[in-house]
This record gives sequence, structure tokens and C-alpha cells, in this order.
Amino acid sequence: MRYYFTKIVNGGFEVIENKIVALLKNEGFGVLTYIDMQRTLKEKLNVEFKKYKILGACNPPFALKALEAEDKIGTILPCNIIIQEHELNTIEVSAINPLVSMQAVNNDRLKKVAQEVSSKLENVINNLEDEK
Repeated sequence: MRYYFTKIVNGGFEVIENKIVALLKNEGFGVLTYIDMQRTLKEKLNVEFKKYKILGACNPPFALKALEAEDKIGTILPCNIIIQEHELNTIEVSAINPLVSMQAVNNDRLKKVAQEVSSKLENVINNLEDEK
């Protein structure tokens, strides 16, 4: 089992980013953080890098369940989704698979939450379509 779900789609970077945010919303997630790695690497290291963003997504009811089951789980929250441009209009979107990332935590209550969140994030990736 891979630690992420992934899909390559065709379209503009910003259009695909907006689609991902909308699909996350449909699954009950909001985006808490946006990290623009291209801009950060340019500003901090003067390095040219491809378009690459990390979205920190959170589903509050599941986050609460996870925190109640395991108080240190915040070290791996929120759920990260990355959007990267391999070529112009060729965009790969990947999301963490919480079932894999939380395996190290031996907690049955947490496993149930991880299964539900994994299913929702996999739906987001599977429902992503090319720009029309």
C-alpha cells in the first residue's frame, strides 16, 4: 500500500488547484494552509523550481475524533495534498493516505478514523478531472 493517492490531469495549475479545493469541500475538508514551494525556494535559496503547492486540508469532525483518540496525532495533521506541474498543463495531484501514515500509532480508535479519512481523500483524487 502506498503512502499517497495520486492522479495526473491536464489543465492549468490554478484551475486544477481550484478543482481540488472544491472537491475537498465536497468531502467536508477546508484548506488551512497553502505553501507555495516554488516561491519559497526562490525567496529563500534563489532556486528555480517547478510549480508545487502543498495544501494542508482539515476535516474538523475527523480531526476532533483523531485528537480524542490520540493526543499526539497533531504531529501529522493536517492532511497534506500536493499539486505539482510536470509540464505545462500536466498536473499531478497527490494526497496522503492516512491509513499508511498512521500505522505507526497502535490505536484501534485512530485506525477507524484513518480509514474514513483515507476513503474521503481517495474520493477527492479519483473525482479530479481534466480541465474542460
